[in-house]
Amino acid sequence: MTSPKIQKDIVSACAQETVKAIIDDLDGDYFEILVDESKDISHHEQMALALRYVDKKGQVNEPFIGLVRVSDTFAKSLKEAVLPFLMKHSLSPSKIRGQGYDGGSNMQEKLNGLKALILQETPSLLLKKYKEVETFFAIVTNMLNMNGVSFKRRDQLQEHQAELLEQLLESGEVQSGKGLNQERGLQRPGDTRWGSHCKTLDNFIILFSSIVHVLGVIECEGDVNDRLQAEAFSSKIKAFEFIFLLHLILKVLIMSNKLSKALQKKEQDIVNAMVFLDITKERLQEMRDEG
Repeated sequence: MTSPKIQKDIVSACAQETVKAIIDDLDGDYFEILVDESKDISHHEQMALALRYVDKKGQVNEPFIGLVRVSDTFAKSLKEAVLPFLMKHSLSPSKIRGQGYDGGSNMQEKLNGLKALILQETPSLLLKKYKEVETFFAIVTNMLNMNGVSFKRRDQLQEHQAELLEQLLESGEVQSGKGLNQERGLQRPGDTRWGSHCKTLDNFIILFSSIVHVLGVIECEGDVNDRLQAEAFSSKIKAFEFIFLLHLILKVLIMSNKLSKALQKKEQDIVNAMVFLDITKERLQEMRDEG
């Protein structure tokens, strides 16, 4: 046990078993990499690498998994050292869902370069989903612009809505043209007020048939550019993906609407806000559990 070689073998064996236990606990799930610059006693460049992941019990873990020796600190060299190290331990780069870096100011630019290189090589599903939501709101905004660009189109929207409401009243499907059944309009949401997004999407669903009708009118009567735009938007908003996101995002916004309003009040205290936060988290968890 006093032999340096035996001591190194024992330490190496312990390290291998520890990393194996971490990989088994991760069980092929998504993870984030945490990287920091480090130098050994001989001043050789190396990177300290840790993982961040949520285990099966819902606990966040940040275990250290090893040191990666690098020839220099250029971003390309760092990437060529980090990714093979992950794959050596059966950690697929495609499972990376976040990156965290530390280091002195002299390393920040190079670490940012490493982050960009890994993002280019490992585009994640999570980033794709963010892009889908961004695209969804871009379509909604463009639809608001198209329907609100002229008084004529706004009038067509309101006239068609009024006709539908009249038909529903005659058939007895609704009892009044007031309150929730009164005429709605499409208004642009405020970027910093998610309550306005909630109202916009709610109106979008209620006015969906009228919006499709106005697009059909534009396809028949508009100029060439307007016809092409109307045809493209009509196809996009009728797609399953758009309609699914429309209802899903509205449901999430309704659940978090009270929290959003509470956080925007100047006189709101943190204790009350935390109550709304806990309620919102419970509702979202119930929604997730129920599928």
